[in-house]
Amino acid sequence: MQKQLLVKLSVLQFLQFYIWGSWFVTAGTYFLQNLEFSGREVALIYASFSIAATITPLFLGILADKLFAVERLLAFLHFFGALLLYFLSITTSFYTFYVLMFLYVLCYVPTFSLSSSMCFHHIENVKKDFPIVRVWGSVAWIIASSAVGFLNIEDKNIPFQIAASASLLLSIYCLFLPHTPPQPTKATSFWKSLKGEEIGKLIKNRSLVIMVICVGLISIPVSYYYSFVNPFLNEIGVENAASKMALGQVVEIVLMLLLPMFFRIMRFKTIIFIGLLLWGLRYGMFMAGYTYDLEWLLILGLMVHGFAYIFALLSVQIYLDTKVPVSLRSTAQGFFSLLTMGIMAIIGAAIAGEFVQYYELADGSHDWNSIWNFPAVFGIIVAIVFFVLFKDKSKNVIE
Repeated sequence: MQKQLLVKLSVLQFLQFYIWGSWFVTAGTYFLQNLEFSGREVALIYASFSIAATITPLFLGILADKLFAVERLLAFLHFFGALLLYFLSITTSFYTFYVLMFLYVLCYVPTFSLSSSMCFHHIENVKKDFPIVRVWGSVAWIIASSAVGFLNIEDKNIPFQIAASASLLLSIYCLFLPHTPPQPTKATSFWKSLKGEEIGKLIKNRSLVIMVICVGLISIPVSYYYSFVNPFLNEIGVENAASKMALGQVVEIVLMLLLPMFFRIMRFKTIIFIGLLLWGLRYGMFMAGYTYDLEWLLILGLMVHGFAYIFALLSVQIYLDTKVPVSLRSTAQGFFSLLTMGIMAIIGAAIAGEFVQYYELADGSHDWNSIWNFPAVFGIIVAIVFFVLFKDKSKNVIE
């Protein structure tokens, strides 16, 4: 029975990340080359993703904990997401595009925390089985982004239409997922949760607060990656850039399956420090690869994405689930999305857009070394701050 459940949840992860992988990291090329949006406009589009993360995940997480079944919320959100993705594929005006994109991400962003809370609700051994389920999201990302690269459609609207079809399919599939009802408590009502009384319980642990803040701060260099690495690779002439970016997800898959082993042999502090540090170091690799025309170093910078994501984000998500009561799982995951995909990611996208705009050269190309310098230094500083201030000495994250 548990195996069948894991299969169902794995398909959920696959389809959800297939939608994202179809367009997210490659759309920057489409925006700049086909729609001729400016660097600042591209940054605003990507920032809408982060703005949505400050609005809907926490709110819908509370709804899932108090009022509605998770699978029904997911079906509703992905259905309207499919409609919005289709209209995005036929829109060329920046202002119309931005409004539609903002509405779309309001629907899509909370599905991450909702699907995670569903997994944590049903999986018996989170430490062992959640990485096995989550790995299918990375597989889907590789397939989706590689297909975009091989079909040479990075500068076209087709990826949005592919994502719309996948979103419609997922909305139907969600209706057949395990029933995940609200988990209300006698002591706390929905409205008290909304006011923040329950959320306050999540921030009493000093180490937990430091951890989440640092992961939130690392969203600044993360924003650079998702918004402008694909345009960077295409501009400097790297062939099949989207497919090569998928190498990061290949590493991610391997590390995800090995994550239980890392939990056993390494302190959590060490795991997260390595992840944060690599978010900064990777831009140093891009700078050196660009300066000395070393494509292998650019590829290495893409491959460390797996380490950076698994160590700095997924392991934190699992750790967080072990620190909150069952009745707050959806709320906690929404709170995590609020901090890590929200405010700091908005700031990161804005900073990235301004840097790309400022360092655009007369011929339309960019001074990429100057662009990458800030996220490289910032990421390294965040990692050092975390290492100094985080005091949790637990060796095994999940007891």
